[in-house]
Amino acid sequence: MILEGIGDTVRARRKARGLTLSAMTQRTGLSTAIISQVERGLANPSFSTLAQIAHGLDIPVGELFSQQPVSRSPVVRKSDRRNLLSTVPEARGRTVFELLSPDLHGTLEALWVETPPGHDSSGTPFTHRGEEFGVILSGRKQVFIDGEKYELEEGDSITFNSTIPHWYKNTSDEVCTALWVISPPSW
Repeated sequence: MILEGIGDTVRARRKARGLTLSAMTQRTGLSTAIISQVERGLANPSFSTLAQIAHGLDIPVGELFSQQPVSRSPVVRKSDRRNLLSTVPEARGRTVFELLSPDLHGTLEALWVETPPGHDSSGTPFTHRGEEFGVILSGRKQVFIDGEKYELEEGDSITFNSTIPHWYKNTSDEVCTALWVISPPSW
């Protein structure tokens, strides 16, 4: 049901923009077959695939999950955080991305991010419009921006232009917990 909803949303957004499957292939770097399977609800796409599709449509990834309710309260209780992604297939172990802002309809998104030891997103660098800010609450994280490595420890923060290819690694033996802010929302 969720995959069909995502597929319907992708197809509707693509057609509303007047894009063919071939044009989406050029915009995303994904094959026409994969995009078609996602649209028909036949694929179980990774987060990276969904991010590429969303960025090809120039929308935040969260808009692909249209059946998610929109919060009305400005407060998000810890127990009510929306888990945007429970497991990243490209990472080893569990990765947590919880939305700290009430929804993705504002000008920024705030995330609680927990990356396990061994997490490595270098195989699928991210690029999207906007800016990112992150602060490490505990543990360590390597942030790569256009190939340049930045070692962050507890209390360190980083700000960068998200249009530059970037990726993350946790090479330590402990979970890294961070607060991440992205503007505009890209989920």
